[in-house]
Amino acid sequence: MNRENRDEHWMKLALELAKGGEGWVEPNPMVGCVVVCDGELISSGYHERFGGPHAEVQALRGLDAERLSRSTVYVTLEPCAHHGKTPPCVDLFLERPVRRVVVAMEDPFAQVSGRGISKLREARIEVHVGVSRAESRALNAPYLKRLETGLPWVIAKWAMSLDGAIATRTGDSKWISNALSRHQVHRLRSRVDAILVGSSTVLADDPMLTARLGPEEPIARRATRVVLDRRFRIGLESQLVRSARDVPVLVVVDRESTRGQAAKHRAFCEAGVEFLEFEPSLARDSRAGLERMLREVADRGGSNLLVEGGAEVLGGLFDAGLVDQVECYIGPKVIGGKGSLRAVAGMGMSEISKGFGFERVRWESLEGDLHFSGVLAKCPSETLGALE
Repeated sequence: MNRENRDEHWMKLALELAKGGEGWVEPNPMVGCVVVCDGELISSGYHERFGGPHAEVQALRGLDAERLSRSTVYVTLEPCAHHGKTPPCVDLFLERPVRRVVVAMEDPFAQVSGRGISKLREARIEVHVGVSRAESRALNAPYLKRLETGLPWVIAKWAMSLDGAIATRTGDSKWISNALSRHQVHRLRSRVDAILVGSSTVLADDPMLTARLGPEEPIARRATRVVLDRRFRIGLESQLVRSARDVPVLVVVDRESTRGQAAKHRAFCEAGVEFLEFEPSLARDSRAGLERMLREVADRGGSNLLVEGGAEVLGGLFDAGLVDQVECYIGPKVIGGKGSLRAVAGMGMSEISKGFGFERVRWESLEGDLHFSGVLAKCPSETLGALE
């Protein structure tokens, strides 16, 4: 095996390790680190929790200086060069130098951005950058998007029948997917920062939108529940409002709607609900309104937002080109009926060739259900839908 292949081999191991921090480290990036001496793995680590030791600290802990001087360290993101919640990781390499550091990609965070790599080179440590760069970018796509755009990574999720229905003509939707698929959705909820639905979904289903897992599966995050409710229609008796003291709820409304329902607004605030209020002109502009809502999620530290419906909300996000990833669960059922409900409404595309395509596509069977996962290959949206 030549040097290039060896580097790719060890970096892939570091990337796999990094995935262990998913849901636990945000808004920080997921990072893995591997230490190799004389062709053998001698230590490894990953960033496990936000505020906890970084991957390099975990991997280098307890290794003697002599052995480190002969080692190559593989790390999936440039070592930090600033003091945040923990000391700069690059200082570890300066205190106990290694022979070589292989970095998958530079960290675009302004306080790092090349400084860690420069410090290593100034210390006469050999540095190679770019091994498995694409894989590293894919791993931390939400982190990179939030840094580059100020918006969270948007995951659209729905369950549908073989003929594309998410509910019957009467609105019944329980259950299209099976128990295993629903369990996987709860795992996804446990790893995101926010869950978004429209007011129609709240009125029809009265969801809790919380992650419910067994005691053997710890919940990484407590997602903020976000409701798009321009006309302020949801009720004080809804499960979301009644649980707002325990799990955050953010209601996005037209400012005039709250002015016209002042007593209801006060009751919601007393129940612990927070509001993001738009002027009517902004609320009617799909892209501007949706971006404002997404920016609020990111400003609160959110890197990942899961959209669970309804069709108009999903349609507006697709029309505005704001969806990044799709998780779709297909149940082996045929619903039929021209009045049955579809997953994505909005304006849509006028031609098949202009529809959204996908990268990093994965299909899996879940005890009879079919699960599709894919990242959108971005293309300019043809139309803008309406914010409901």
